[in-house]
Amino acid sequence: MSNIDYIFPEKAADIGNFLVGRLLPFRQKRSIGPFVFIDHMGPACLADHENLDVGPHPHIGLSTLTYLFDGAIMHRDSMGTAIEILPGAVNWMTAGKGVTHSERTPERLRNKDKFLHGLQIWVALPKEYEEIEPSFHHIEASQLPSWQENGNDFKLIAGEFEDKKSAVPVFSKLYMIEIKANKTSTISLKNKLFGESGLYILQGKISSNGHEYGDKQILITKDAHLCEFEIEEGSIVYIFGGEPFPEERYIRWNFVSSSVERLKQAEEDWRAHRFPKVVNDDGYVPMP
Repeated sequence: MSNIDYIFPEKAADIGNFLVGRLLPFRQKRSIGPFVFIDHMGPACLADHENLDVGPHPHIGLSTLTYLFDGAIMHRDSMGTAIEILPGAVNWMTAGKGVTHSERTPERLRNKDKFLHGLQIWVALPKEYEEIEPSFHHIEASQLPSWQENGNDFKLIAGEFEDKKSAVPVFSKLYMIEIKANKTSTISLKNKLFGESGLYILQGKISSNGHEYGDKQILITKDAHLCEFEIEEGSIVYIFGGEPFPEERYIRWNFVSSSVERLKQAEEDWRAHRFPKVVNDDGYVPMP
């Protein structure tokens, strides 16, 4: 990426049985296009008595994207959805005016040793869609466009890239691309991307303008169309971004909105138990 504006290391936080690396937001950069929050979960080996148990919690004004590299998560929500996500598939939940969901280790794995590794992402909704009815979509790995360029593997997880379009039903112009390098080579995406762009190095190494960047670093540019870099064999990177919204987005806990007053209302609604309940999950995560 020949015009890097920011370089950040991943910062890890312990949320119980495994570490979550916070990729976004930063104080210096609150969003990348419509992407406002990205967490790197794991990798973690959980013993037979350790499980993921994120109880029912609310969202407004965003879509969540879950993408696993290893393991499994059972998603339940207030729309009645109950589905297990496996590596390579995408769970896309649009909160809109308000939704509640939980994420737990599936029953079949709760008494076994297991691994968990993946990305959890929040994508802000355009202002005109912030209060739409909530919805949920599960997209199988086979529905995501994948191709090879110069011997390297590409996958379009969400959005649009050149003539390709992911089956994930996004609400704004964006992209999230996975690149797995089978050989050391140059990746040139010049004039193929748009808006702002982030590049996250899951593993391996890239170099740009004589500088090398390694595991768990994120590079951000405000001018994505100049994106070009060298990638080392065996590396895996994710490129994501798009056009930023004209209005600022505010984040409070699990809520995203263009209105601070709307965030306050969501807080009050959650404390007063006015959000819809998750079907077949009676837990409750209190406001911090």
